[in-house]
Amino acid sequence: MTNTENPGSAVSQQDVDFLRLAITLSHQVKAEGRHPFGAVVVDEHGTVVSSKGNNSMPPEGDPTQHAELRAAAEAFRQLSTEQLARSTLYTSAEPCAMCAGAVYWTGIGRVVYGLSEESLLSITGDNPENPTLSLPCREVFSCGQRKISVVGPLLEDEAAAPHKDFWQ
Repeated sequence: MTNTENPGSAVSQQDVDFLRLAITLSHQVKAEGRHPFGAVVVDEHGTVVSSKGNNSMPPEGDPTQHAELRAAAEAFRQLSTEQLARSTLYTSAEPCAMCAGAVYWTGIGRVVYGLSEESLLSITGDNPENPTLSLPCREVFSCGQRKISVVGPLLEDEAAAPHKDFWQ
């Protein structure tokens, strides 16, 4: 496990447990035939506020319904601005530029992710269902006026597992 944002910051067992919850969710949505991404928002007390899988595929899917965006939007409806700032989004894969924007605009203060965008691209290749943007979430966040702490990639092999045979 690595924390490339703040090398001195400790990764807690709670971080590992909630990240594994997001990875488990990615397996569940894969079993439903959806793109294998899961995200969980947890408040400062360790309570799961929102848990969502990807819903960007037909028949009822919408390309803006990534797991991270859905989880952040639900958390926004439930928590105050102050609570969101002390919350963490755990996600099976690094948030894309759209999802990083959702994290920023909802006010979530911390992100912990499994699979890096770079590693995801190496798995998906040029699959038209996942045209990845080479824009790390840290770079998106660095353009904002508010600091968002980022931890990841973590548990990358576990987070990659549901993708291995999905994008063929």
